[in-house]
Amino acid sequence: MTLPANPIVLIPARMASTRLPNKPLADIHGAPMIVHVWRRAMEAKIGRVVVAAAETAIIDAITAAGGDAVLTRSDHPSGSDRIYEALSTLDPACDHDAIVNVQGDLPTVEAAVIRAAFTPLANPDVDIATIAAEITNPEEQTNPNVVKVVAGFSENGASPAIARALYFTRATAPTGDGPLYHHIGLYAYRRAALERFVAISPSPLEQREKLEQLRALEAGMRIDVALVDTVPLGVDTLADLDRARAMLAPYNKNSTEVPT
Repeated sequence: MTLPANPIVLIPARMASTRLPNKPLADIHGAPMIVHVWRRAMEAKIGRVVVAAAETAIIDAITAAGGDAVLTRSDHPSGSDRIYEALSTLDPACDHDAIVNVQGDLPTVEAAVIRAAFTPLANPDVDIATIAAEITNPEEQTNPNVVKVVAGFSENGASPAIARALYFTRATAPTGDGPLYHHIGLYAYRRAALERFVAISPSPLEQREKLEQLRALEAGMRIDVALVDTVPLGVDTLADLDRARAMLAPYNKNSTEVPT
């Protein structure tokens, strides 16, 4: 089994955040947050990295840092739709055979975590790959804001452990003894899978749970999950931004590792 030969990393970003307006440009030690995410994606060394931006201000921030960005429509309902438009603009010849979608509000995500999300695509039967981490805080087990993935991870010592996703839910699942897993919304798609996904209408379970990935499962697409050790901080509020600044305070921009 081999990984797709010519992947691209796309980072969707938009300014319209209700809880933290203009958050892609929020300053973290002299650089906009979106630039930190772009750096982490570059450090993953998967392939070409491009920010799919809804506004020119984000484009300007990335190009000033030496990165690559493309302008997309501002009215996309999801990051998946945004990266699909970006892919169609950047690669009309369909040279890129896989797409890694890194959220633009994960400034502390580790390069190894991004690479782990790509790993399950080595199996040709997998349409979409993603990642999860074991829940160690009991309060998170019942927190509906912590999305759980139901997957049959085996303790076989594989690194990373990979299992097929059976369901995603905000409920505490599965029941019974054993670990629960926190789903992390970082995805890798085969190109054909992304094209199919964005063409499908929102599904009943997706709308009920408010989880986009359920659309793929309801359509019969296979999602495999790689198990990682840490959950990257998603920045949605000023408090999250302060935490990100604290975590990145000792970070050397020339380093390939983010402090944890």
